Formats: sequence, structure tokens, C-alpha cells
Amino acid sequence: MPGEILASEFLEPMNISARKLAGHIGVPANRITEIIKGRRSITGDTALRLSKAFGTTPEFWINLQSHYELERARDAAGDLSISPLHAA
Repeated sequence: MPGEILASEFLEPMNISARKLAGHIGVPANRITEIIKGRRSITGDTALRLSKAFGTTPEFWINLQSHYELERARDAAGDLSISPLHAA
């Protein structure tokens, strides 16, 4: 989950609270808390802000979110019986 990575790989090693990060990047504290708890997705805006704060790229954060969402969709979909389309 992207929020777990944010917490365990960035906030905890740097001893930074969600509230401190939120203030530093100019977002409401509940946005960061909700991301960490898996209740909110990392948006493009948040990805840009996190990338500047941690010296990463926005794509890093967006890719974490996209991969997480795709895995959740795969789990929920199970075995889809959809056949490939062919030109008429």
C-alpha cells in the first residue's frame, strides 16, 4: 500500500510525523494520515509535493498508487471470462 511505504520508508526513518510532513508540503494533515491508513489515494498534486519533499519523482508516487490499484482490481475481478475483440 502506498501509505505504508510513505510511513515505513520515509517518515519513520526520518522521524517525521504526518502532521509535520503535511505542514511542510502545504496540505491538510488529514490528507497524509488518510493516505497512510489506506483511505485515500495519492493524487498528482500530492505526488508532486511528496517528490519535492523527499527528492524522488512524482512518477515514483503515482506508480506506487497505480500498481496498488491494479492489484486490488485483479484481486476483486478474479478470473474474468472476457475474450479478445476482433475486427469485424
